[in-house]
Amino acid sequence: MRAAPDARLKANMIRVPTCILSSFEPPRVHNGHSLDLFVQIGSLTKTLTATVLTALTGRGVLSLDDPLESFLPAPGGTGITLRHLAEHTSGLPRLPPEIGGRDPYAAFDTQALDAVVRQLDTLVTAPAGSTEEYSNLGYALLGAALVAATRTPYEELLHRHVLDPLGVTDVAAGPPPGRRLCRRGLFGRPKRLWTMTGAILPAGGLWATPEATARLVTGLLVDRRLGEPAPAWQKAGRLLWHNGATGGASVFAGAAPQGWVLVHRLSGRSAATDRLALETFRRFVDVPSHQR
Repeated sequence: MRAAPDARLKANMIRVPTCILSSFEPPRVHNGHSLDLFVQIGSLTKTLTATVLTALTGRGVLSLDDPLESFLPAPGGTGITLRHLAEHTSGLPRLPPEIGGRDPYAAFDTQALDAVVRQLDTLVTAPAGSTEEYSNLGYALLGAALVAATRTPYEELLHRHVLDPLGVTDVAAGPPPGRRLCRRGLFGRPKRLWTMTGAILPAGGLWATPEATARLVTGLLVDRRLGEPAPAWQKAGRLLWHNGATGGASVFAGAAPQGWVLVHRLSGRSAATDRLALETFRRFVDVPSHQR
């Protein structure tokens, strides 16, 4: 017998625009969410950046163990490689320095990233490869390294190595304003969004429709059309997953041998989104709790 969803999750879903797509049941869309409007996917972007990395590695353009200073003006001796950045073992902190405020990444542009790169040896908190610490900064650097290695803009790399091979459209850094779905405040006015189009883009700045995101999840994790999943995906038993959040949206995507699920909510409270996704899994299969 299937367990009933937690009452608190039901109540939360009632209040917040939510969509749930999975292999287990037809799509569920609540409270003004949409399957075909662009939404922010936050750190789920990292899985696509890492997929570009593995594609370039497979083509011999670069190696996972290439040092970061081969591509960016980082000081020598940090020992940080592309693999360390992709696997969150670089020893770098979660966030770039001086990040904060209502629009935390607004000032983190290419010039700010260059300044961070040049003082990277002063920012590391542990030797590269020794510990795992989730790092948005690390993925911003990884994206910049891929761009520098190929002399190709990030979005072009994304289309060439991920989106086009999968036949997926409706993924972009700056979708048309009329096709964006955002949180709204008093009197129905859209709430101000975080600026994610600067150097942070490869770590968490993409938008996608839920339908396109579901096609990415199935293409990368279920059908594995581009090979083994990239190192950005997290593991909990046989579940591969990743989540993401911005100030106004959160997402969880995961797949196990029994099926897959994608949950997106117009709320930055990612813990509730994660719980809703795992509750959906548990209604159909026995899935362990994930670890952030």
